[in-house]
Amino acid sequence: MSDGYDDLDDDQDVTEDDESAKPDTLVFGSVDEFFREQLRLTYTRVVGPSNRASRRWSAQWWRSPEAIARLEALWRSWEHLRLDGATGSSTWWRDHLDHHMPLLMSADGPFADSEDQNKPGEPLPYEAPPAGMFPDVRVTPREASGSV
Repeated sequence: MSDGYDDLDDDQDVTEDDESAKPDTLVFGSVDEFFREQLRLTYTRVVGPSNRASRRWSAQWWRSPEAIARLEALWRSWEHLRLDGATGSSTWWRDHLDHHMPLLMSADGPFADSEDQNKPGEPLPYEAPPAGMFPDVRVTPREASGSV
């Protein structure tokens, strides 16, 4: 008598090297895509050099090694914690976003000299980085070269 588990994969001949059998596990393929499509649209704080905004941000955030490192950490932790449907989102906001963003946006942070600004409710300022700076990690080198 079979318990049903032995027959689950009988019709599948999948190997570890079969790229087509591996689903994309990342929602965003780069830190730039994560910032552009997710973070700047949901974390809409007023930034700028005026008195109404004590926070600073640069549309060219990718010029700052600290900003890249912190945003990369935010992206990777978001990708991991989104899989936890119970408390992952709250954990990400509390332990990651609420820690890194005030440091990045502080008056003495990496964007202290930035003149970029926005209005209440608008996304954080954004300028696309140079082409190729943040390649999509969901694309394999074979796919990128067109030899698939």
